[in-house]
Amino acid sequence: MLLIPAIDIKDGKCVRLRQGRMEDDTIFSDDPVAVAGRWVKCGARRLHLVDLDGAFAGKPKNAEVIHEIVQTYPNVPVQIGGGIRDEETIEAYLKCRC
Repeated sequence: MLLIPAIDIKDGKCVRLRQGRMEDDTIFSDDPVAVAGRWVKCGARRLHLVDLDGAFAGKPKNAEVIHEIVQTYPNVPVQIGGGIRDEETIEAYLKCRC
């Protein structure tokens, strides 16, 4: 079995939404890069990142922090969701691994 930690990002912070409502969130950390690092240190072989602001806006809003996570942990595969609606966004995310 492979467990994949999910990091939901809203306003640059790690959060959990209550019943999917953006206005009802719990902040778990102000530093998503550090949270990713804790998961990697615990043995995570991949990460699932969600740009919650992007999912609601229809375009990336937390791409900078997502890029930082990807650059900081280049050997950890990352799945990204939220705000990906066109090929330009896909290309931008794929290029951040370079």
